[in-house]
Amino acid sequence: MAMFSGMGNYKNFGLLIIRVGLGLMFIYHGYSKLGGGVKTWEELGSTTKYVGIHFWPVVWGLLSAAVETFGGFLLIIGLAFRPVCLLLLINLIVATAMHLGKGDGLEGAAHAIEDAVVFAGLFFVGPGRNSVDKK
Repeated sequence: MAMFSGMGNYKNFGLLIIRVGLGLMFIYHGYSKLGGGVKTWEELGSTTKYVGIHFWPVVWGLLSAAVETFGGFLLIIGLAFRPVCLLLLINLIVATAMHLGKGDGLEGAAHAIEDAVVFAGLFFVGPGRNSVDKK
């Protein structure tokens, strides 16, 4: 459409919107997990059993909560962008495996799959010009 033909000039702004939106939501979801303490971390970390990891559930849970919380912040500012995307992608792969392993089916795993696809794409696209990592 001719009326949207100039929108390609705003790719960096679009990436900023995606980064801020996703980052805020991951901070929102991760902060309560991070502050939940050992019991929460153990419950969260035990989901790694669905990908064959059966040791250190507290450590994995703490790392998962930290990746969501601090990764969300780093996503917003665009610092260490690709490593953060990769860590969040791994987190979401485990979440997808957990939903499928618990029998939630595709409907239950859909949100994790959708976010994983977005982070996989962002890993290749990069943070855009409006970021701390800009080149």
